[in-house]
Amino acid sequence: MIARARLGLGFGLCIGAGVAVQGRINGALGARLHDGIAAATVSFGLGLLVLVLVFAFSGRLREGAARVRVALAAGTLRPWHLLGGLCGALFVACQGLTVAAIGVTAFTVAVVAGQLLSSLVVDRLGVAPNGRTPVTALRFGAAALAVIAVLVAGSGRSGAPIGALSVPDSLRGAPTALLIVLPALAGIGMAWQQAVNGRVGAVGGALSATLTNFCVGLVALVVLEGVIVIDSGLPTEFPTRPWLYVGGLIGVGFIALAALTVRWIGVLLLGLTSVAGQLLTSIVLDIAAPTEAGLSVTAVVGSALTLVAVGIATRSHG
Repeated sequence: MIARARLGLGFGLCIGAGVAVQGRINGALGARLHDGIAAATVSFGLGLLVLVLVFAFSGRLREGAARVRVALAAGTLRPWHLLGGLCGALFVACQGLTVAAIGVTAFTVAVVAGQLLSSLVVDRLGVAPNGRTPVTALRFGAAALAVIAVLVAGSGRSGAPIGALSVPDSLRGAPTALLIVLPALAGIGMAWQQAVNGRVGAVGGALSATLTNFCVGLVALVVLEGVIVIDSGLPTEFPTRPWLYVGGLIGVGFIALAALTVRWIGVLLLGLTSVAGQLLTSIVLDIAAPTEAGLSVTAVVGSALTLVAVGIATRSHG
């Protein structure tokens, strides 16, 4: 495996670590606001503010954004390549709508299954800028093992994460199967998000892709939060601890890194390494800053299995 691909595997683990830390921070903010989507909206908004400031002081970054506009006008990029941020909003919405009903384990397994199986298809179709990658027995087996690993890791946990919203009245009588389909669709969208962000990043740079992602995602979250506000009103009080508001900055980092890394290792390997990074970082967080759920043996076993899955997929990558 070439050096760039090895670096990509390390970046994938870092991306997963960032997702885990951001999830813990946004979850804590959501718990204090009593609204998980409001927390995500604040996170996206602050991340976008940071990006706008960075672009305002960097001519090189503005040139990258201009290349994206030129590519759109020329047809090199399609308008749907810019909609990756919708998938982030869909994920947050599904988390808030379904976790309280089906539990953390079922939600996580459904998301990861959708993400990894969709990654096989996205790689096969060549949606990402690294080109087409065939579906092989090794790649399919690695994806399946990773789903099993997440199931094992989550089997020692129960209940909803902090910040999860209550299930709306319209969904209370819905079949469990339907509630599992929603996070699976969110997982499918995550693979597509990584692929199209990589396309935009290949034209205008990773931060141009990140800016587009945050703009689109924030618009979608504002619309979702508007629906919630009509029903329950705005949060009455915002916490004052600064660390609760750094989730957006972390998101800027791992979205930009993913837009770069997907060009080197493809969507499936990026998904596998990020899942492994999430589980491993969750273990560290459970030790350093434990929650009520605590650290379970199954989480450690599941994390080890994801590393095996990464190894299997790496063999097929060459």
